[in-house]
Amino acid sequence: MMPEIEIIAATKTLQQEPISTAPKKLRVAAYARVSTEQDEQQNSYEAQIDFYTRYIKKNPDWQFVDVFADRGITGTNTKNRDEFNRMIDIAMDGGIDLILTKSISRFARNTVDTLQTVRELKAAGIEVWFEKENLHTFDPKCEMMLTIMSSLAQEESRSISENVRWGQQQSMRKGKVHLAYNRFLGYKKGEDGRPEIVEEEAVIIRSIYDWYISGESINDIAAKLTSRGIPTPAGKTKWSVSTVRSILSNEKYKGEALLQKTYTVDYLTKEVRKNTGEVPFIRVRNSHEPIIDPEVFDRVQELLNIRCKARGKVYSDHPFAGKIICGDCGQYYGHKVWRVRKTGEKYSVWYCNHKYDGDSICQTPPLKEDEIRSAFIEALEMLGEHVPAYSDEHFCELVQTLTVYRDGYLNFLFTDGREVRIEP
Repeated sequence: MMPEIEIIAATKTLQQEPISTAPKKLRVAAYARVSTEQDEQQNSYEAQIDFYTRYIKKNPDWQFVDVFADRGITGTNTKNRDEFNRMIDIAMDGGIDLILTKSISRFARNTVDTLQTVRELKAAGIEVWFEKENLHTFDPKCEMMLTIMSSLAQEESRSISENVRWGQQQSMRKGKVHLAYNRFLGYKKGEDGRPEIVEEEAVIIRSIYDWYISGESINDIAAKLTSRGIPTPAGKTKWSVSTVRSILSNEKYKGEALLQKTYTVDYLTKEVRKNTGEVPFIRVRNSHEPIIDPEVFDRVQELLNIRCKARGKVYSDHPFAGKIICGDCGQYYGHKVWRVRKTGEKYSVWYCNHKYDGDSICQTPPLKEDEIRSAFIEALEMLGEHVPAYSDEHFCELVQTLTVYRDGYLNFLFTDGREVRIEP
């Protein structure tokens, strides 16, 4: 049987869109980065921005999008490189066709990050051009060369990290003490490189020690300093209990330094942990002129221990025990178990041990354990630390105190002296 063919006539007129003869301009952006804030690097940073801005704009086939630049940021991971991440977001949303960058090491020193990012961009139709290596990611041979060269860049980063660490350890072993002077009250960097006393600030330090020895609580001292308008070491107007406690327990005020209290676990993640014996401690006695007499300092440490024990029983096995402080009275938070009346569900909370046994009720709020864990992760992220997941061990290692205020603010004081304030 032969097939029967029927032609069904068209009922509409075919209208073709006019074909544009003008070539589409590539939307081009550039990425620049320097890893330190030193003057020579600052010049490099500005030079990279200026060069790529002019370079893109003078090409008639390109449409300038922006120059994305991170300053003083390491290239070993992309987590905290805000401009880099903003550029990738714009590109993946269809706003960029081509990304220019000076070299693989400027883009990233982590092989995994480099390859993953390049593959995602390539899949979305976005090309990256590495100028120094003359690599174009649309070139079929590019990935093999990129793997080799980014591995070399990662190895260079490891070598630099080891050299820096070696230099720091040698400096420590020679008894050299380095302070974060812009956040350390009482000292400035002297002409010989050693800490030099700033007398007008040293007066404040001595007063804090005198007040504490005379019987005033840490909370009272913080309130007094705030009411007198004395700026904190970080230049803030309100003193926290944790800041006063840190000053009272910092051995550098007696002219001594305990070095290497923390260490970096991995040069790629930059994870910092409290040193509990993994690396050697280095104690430097008579490293600089003391503000507080050693006898006075040791007496204050005794009082801190005595008053700490007098605050009531804490559950020493719990990672939060002895860490959380009431911003009203300066006492420790203790562990409690609350129960929901309707369902009978139980959950753990922490609130001030002396909330109801004083002359006035502390107004600081209770905290659920999940809230504490979430705030800890948020604080680490604000410091630029890599946080794969919450860890009780990590909390114990890094947190010196967590002060809770009546307005819901949380102030983390870390063992290395850094502070982070979390909004409610």
